[in-house]
Formats: sequence, C-alpha cells, structure tokens
Amino acid sequence: MKTALVIGGGFAGCAAAHQLQLMGGWNTTVVEAAPFLGAGVRTRYCGGHPYTFGPRHFLTPWEHVYSFLNNYVPLRRCADHEFLTYIEEDSRFYGYPIHADDIPQMPESTQIQEELSAINIEAISRLTPEELAKMTRSEVAKLNKASDAKDFEEFWIYSIGKTLYNKFVNDYSRKMWQIDDNRKIDDFTWSPKGVTVKEGDRAAWDTAISAYPIAFNGYDDYFAIGTQDAKVHLSTRIERYDVPNRAVWIDGEKRAFDIIINTISPDILFDKCYGELPYVGRDLHAIVLPVEFCMPESVYFCYYAGKESFTRIVEYKKFTLHKSPTTLITLEIPSMTSRYYPMPFESEKAKAKKYFDEMPDQVFSVGRAGSYLYNVDIDDTIDHAMKVAEKLKS
Repeated sequence: MKTALVIGGGFAGCAAAHQLQLMGGWNTTVVEAAPFLGAGVRTRYCGGHPYTFGPRHFLTPWEHVYSFLNNYVPLRRCADHEFLTYIEEDSRFYGYPIHADDIPQMPESTQIQEELSAINIEAISRLTPEELAKMTRSEVAKLNKASDAKDFEEFWIYSIGKTLYNKFVNDYSRKMWQIDDNRKIDDFTWSPKGVTVKEGDRAAWDTAISAYPIAFNGYDDYFAIGTQDAKVHLSTRIERYDVPNRAVWIDGEKRAFDIIINTISPDILFDKCYGELPYVGRDLHAIVLPVEFCMPESVYFCYYAGKESFTRIVEYKKFTLHKSPTTLITLEIPSMTSRYYPMPFESEKAKAKKYFDEMPDQVFSVGRAGSYLYNVDIDDTIDHAMKVAEKLKS
C-alpha cells in the first residue's frame, strides 16, 4: 500500500483524505494541531445555536462539486439571501454589492452619476469603431479602465468613481486588511469585477449555487466520513520537515511517505527560509439576542463600511434554520491575532511561489492556506483534492 501524509485536518485536509479513500490503495495519515477536525468549518454552539466561523456557507459555480458534497452532507439551497451595507454618514443601509437602484437615494447621487458617466465615456473613447460595433449596449454600459489599474484603489475608482469608493470601499478595505493605504494592495484578482455596481436581482449570489448543510451539526459528519480510513493525529504538531525527501518528524519519530498533501501555510514546511508569509485574521464575537430574528427576512449579512472596528454582522438562523425564540449574531473584527486570509500583495505571492518551487513531485499544496490564495473556499478545496486525485491516477 502507498503511504500519504495530509498536513492539516481542516476542510481541505479532510477532502484530500477523502479523495485518497475513494481511490483506494492508500495508507493515509492526517496530522492536525487542533483537538478536532474541520478547523473554522467545524460547528460551534452558543446559546444552543449552531454556527461556524465565518459563516461557511457553501458557495460554488460548479454543479459537479455541489453534487459531490451533497451526496455526503445533504445541502439546502439558499440563493435568495441579500446583503446590506451600513453607511454611517448617510445614517442608512444600502444594498451590497452597490446596487444601481440605491444611487438615486444617496445625497451625492448627481455627483455619483456624473462620475459613472465620465468613467464610461472615457473607456468608450479608447475603443476603435470596429470594437465598439461588436459590443452590446449592456457591455458598453459596463466599460471602464479598471483593467489598467495598478492597485486596489485605482481599480475601484476606475470602476465606480471616487464618491462611491470613499463611501463603500476605502475604510472597509483598510480595516479588513489592517492597512493604512489601499494602494498597498496590488493583487486584486479576487475583486468582484463583474458586480462593482449591481443591477436587477438583489440576491447576493444569483449567479452561483449557495447552500448550507441541513444537519444541525453542519459539515461535521463529512470530516468523519473523509477520514474514516485514515490514521488521524489530533493535538499534534509536526516537529520537523524534510520536504525534498517527503519525510517529517512526528512525536520524535522520522516518517517518510510516498506523497504529502499540505494544507497549511507553505512557509512552515521550509522553516520560513524565504521569510514568513503574512496573513490577516479575525476575532469572532458571538452574541445571543432576545428576539426570534433581528434582520429583515431576506437579509443574512450586514456589512459596515465606516470606521467601526467590525466588518460585518451575520445572523446564523438564516442559514441553519434553527428554531429558537432567540437569535445568534456574530461580529467579525479583523485582527493580526490569527492567520486566516493570505495578504493580497504581489510581493507575498512571489515569496509563496519560491516555496512552491521547492516542493518536489508528489508534494501537493491545496486549500486556502496551502495555496496562499484569498479567494479559496470550501468548493475550491474539494476541487483541489479532486485534481490531486486525478494527477495520482495518471
């Protein structure tokens, strides 16, 4: 039997172990530093309410990934939910993403419309008559020069103008990433480029599958399913790595494997020899309120775009459908006390690539931390694991 080491027992690690199990012929070891599997996707409880760190609703454009997970963790679709953003200077909530129907209600609506028109006119002027003739009216209406942006601030100003940028994006992004200037962000490939100003349906994810587990304990059963044939070491840290030889030290013993699937930050595997990769974290504050629901029926998230310390509030019953006379919300406060989200800097992506280049064949790095990519979610981790399995079969 071939041997495999899976480093990390979060969703990515469990998904990787599961794919090896489905292939057969693998003796798999999973090492997890926490005393439980699932990491932030593990279900927690507060006042009898189930919740995950996030929340981790399942969001994907891929029907095959949805169908795969649904076979093991039955899912309930929840595509109708809306987001709101509170703008303190206006003392009111608007839709999020920014919605075209809200602009006439804003105090600076005339200025905003002029800025949006100027962006569109400037972009059209750069097209040849032949290029313009091939475009539909809706495509022309969405033109801007964001593709020329050098940084995050330029991208948004080129897309929506300075007024909307300052109302919705500037303070929010700086507190989200714990930085003092959005121009420091030069990797913004994860930006929602197609929905800088949304039109039509107000549902937040009307172009993707959005779902949540039906089970009271959320995704927890999957972590047991995915690792049922593996040897799982909880509350265990790998003491030393010899990645070129696919070997590690566990409990003082050196062990070599045929393959390694890594789901933790790649710098750790090489003793941070090229420097430590930076992350931003979150402090999550769970609060039970003495009402059955605290947000409007279709609203699941409220974002706060000003100088508040928190970035958003989530009402979990909207996802879990838990029945209770009380409701649970969480406040998410960005912090540097944990390592959840890779920083969106090209220099750090280049540093991460140095670590990836050191990894030999048969060492794979998957998941958000493993890939050092911000825009990796549950569906991506499953897809990553599937792709590793395909490589091993070939």
